Amino acid sequence: MQDSLIRTGTTGDGLPAHFRRVVSFHPRGGRLNAVQRRAFQAHADRWYLEAGELTGPLDGTTLFGRAAPLIMEIGSGMGESTAAMAAARPEADLLAIEVYKPGVAQTLHHLNRTGVQNVRVVRGDGVQVLTDLIAPGSLAELWLFFPDPWPKTRHFKRRLVTPEFAELVASRLRRGGVFRLATDWAPYAERMLAVCAATKGLRNLHAGWAPRPAFRPRTRFERRGLAEGHEIFDLEFSRR
Repeated sequence: MQDSLIRTGTTGDGLPAHFRRVVSFHPRGGRLNAVQRRAFQAHADRWYLEAGELTGPLDGTTLFGRAAPLIMEIGSGMGESTAAMAAARPEADLLAIEVYKPGVAQTLHHLNRTGVQNVRVVRGDGVQVLTDLIAPGSLAELWLFFPDPWPKTRHFKRRLVTPEFAELVASRLRRGGVFRLATDWAPYAERMLAVCAATKGLRNLHAGWAPRPAFRPRTRFERRGLAEGHEIFDLEFSRR
């Protein structure tokens, strides 16, 4: 994920006056393999949305045809875990945000295999979607699992979890809504913990690290991190 900061004026969308928009990454293409191409052709009409063609705020009842808690996942990747988590949470609706088209198409493949109905896959910049398409106080949960840690010091500015981003998340969560994060990179985990703990609108639900949510399977990134001897760090912060 690559982020940059763009100054914006004060609006009536619940953001703080000093907010600077964090752009997580820019949309890019990517060649689809045969499985992904077939999945996109067969299932895009059912599950796929293009962020650039949407206007906000998005209405979950209209998108999913029912009234249910709305969850947003930023960086759903290739979608195997997304499909499994949606299947484990049938009471909620999930907006899965991914910028990489092969990831979107692969997610459609997994959704079809799993048979879930409570997911919509949005291709676009996750933070732009959160800023422009999600109404303040409307999310039951936001998931950020294994974002790029940008481990080199000169790349720290590219990390997604910043004070501005945490304030944006807090503004979009409903009261009592939960911000769930996970990483296998210890320095980034400490930064996530510090940033979220310093955000006035958020409250840590645990004394420090959280247990891994029962509904979250071992992701590819998690398995790779464990194989390399990394510890997995989970966090759960609630909207005050």
